[in-house]
Amino acid sequence: MNSTIAHDKDPMGRAIADYHKTGKAGKLRVLSSMFYEDEIPVPTLFRTFDKMPPQEQAAIELCRGRVLDMGAGAGCHSLELQQRGHDVVAIDISELSVQVMKERGIDARLINFFDETFTEKFNTILLAMNGIGIVGKAEKLPQFFQNAKRLLAPGGQILLDSSDIRYIFMNDDGSMDINLAAGYYGEVDYKMRYRNTTGEPFDWLYIDFDTLSMYANESGFNCEKCADGEHYDYLARLTVKL
Repeated sequence: MNSTIAHDKDPMGRAIADYHKTGKAGKLRVLSSMFYEDEIPVPTLFRTFDKMPPQEQAAIELCRGRVLDMGAGAGCHSLELQQRGHDVVAIDISELSVQVMKERGIDARLINFFDETFTEKFNTILLAMNGIGIVGKAEKLPQFFQNAKRLLAPGGQILLDSSDIRYIFMNDDGSMDINLAAGYYGEVDYKMRYRNTTGEPFDWLYIDFDTLSMYANESGFNCEKCADGEHYDYLARLTVKL
């Protein structure tokens, strides 16, 4: 759970800044010890509502009241919500990304969700694009829920999408190659690279709905599935138990 990211260690922020300024960007490469090298197409970070996948569109539709957009990146979800009349605060740990969002007319803050000095209240906390991944490890979910309770207004909600990545470990016969001694299978290590900028390694969490529900229930939250995606992904809505 990084506090904030320095410019020289912020490949995603540099890619976002380049695209914002010029309409073009190089490859934003994603490296992991678990998978082959991947790439995030930078234009997708600036997508409009009609280009968002169905579960993201559903999340936007379900937002209500004052919204906290976590890990907002270039601010595409914040902009759509603002256009719908919501009061939105976007937060990110990338100073470059926050600057871009401010230039796009968004109330953006350079702050970590886990910073205890951040004490505003919100009706909706939105974690789009597997935003729950910032937790890093499943065992840190109770801390996430504790912080969420502090920031949620009475009757507030958390909207998040994630994926069950067990399919990656599945054999043709349906058996699973998962080392149970190595921790939860949805915990992934990543590192990003953009041009001559390489970021620090970080942990990222993909969580299946049943495991999310278990942790949510233990932390005093109701958890309901709102939508299923096309590839083991889903949208969930969480509310504090009365």
